[in-house]
Amino acid sequence: MKRTVIVTGSSKGIGAATAILFAQKGYNVVINYNDSYESANILCRSLVSNGYSVITQKANVANKMEVDIMVKETLYKFGSVDVLINNAGVALQGLITETDEIDFDKIMDVNLKGVFNCCKSVAPVMVNQKSGSIINISSMWGQVGASCEVAYSAAKAGVIGLTKALAKELAPSGINVNCIAPGLIETSMNQNLTVEELNSFVEGIPLGRMGSADEIAAAVYFLSSPDAEYITGQVLGINGGYVI
Repeated sequence: MKRTVIVTGSSKGIGAATAILFAQKGYNVVINYNDSYESANILCRSLVSNGYSVITQKANVANKMEVDIMVKETLYKFGSVDVLINNAGVALQGLITETDEIDFDKIMDVNLKGVFNCCKSVAPVMVNQKSGSIINISSMWGQVGASCEVAYSAAKAGVIGLTKALAKELAPSGINVNCIAPGLIETSMNQNLTVEELNSFVEGIPLGRMGSADEIAAAVYFLSSPDAEYITGQVLGINGGYVI
């Protein structure tokens, strides 16, 4: 039976690149989105037209009921959930004095609680299967913190802690839980940065360039593959040497 992957926040950027790669590798792919209906369906139609097994599923990962429905629909359609990729996220920049409680809660709800919700919904399925892989997308700012991104850094640090704890909890059931901490990746999430700001940032990266969404997707796929069966609870930094 074909393996099935859920990729949250996969209508664009890292999530879309990951969904495409898993489809090409023969997976049943669930493209999750919340607001980006058009982007998600354009991607889905493109993949289906090329013969791949792909569906879309709307769910706000911050809402546990919607996540539960997404997982149930996936099981109804494909019969299993073999890989969960928690990629959905939102960013926020600004001084802590300019960050209000509503902003902070939104960042935490999507970036951290969303990961918790998806893991909680999928865990019983994978425990029953005695197999599975969960890959959480954090950030290098979750490792070292970013000035003017207190809420984002805190949420992404939480994802790292959640990964390590859940890896220990699910290991006896044959489930791997790992984390990827991307650095500066060429996606729309950086569209708020000016060309000057981007160039200045790149100057501080030892490899001298931004990363690509495809490079993150390749690492995600590796961590879900049989080659990574003995890897769990780890944080893989993909940042061009910016954080060492």
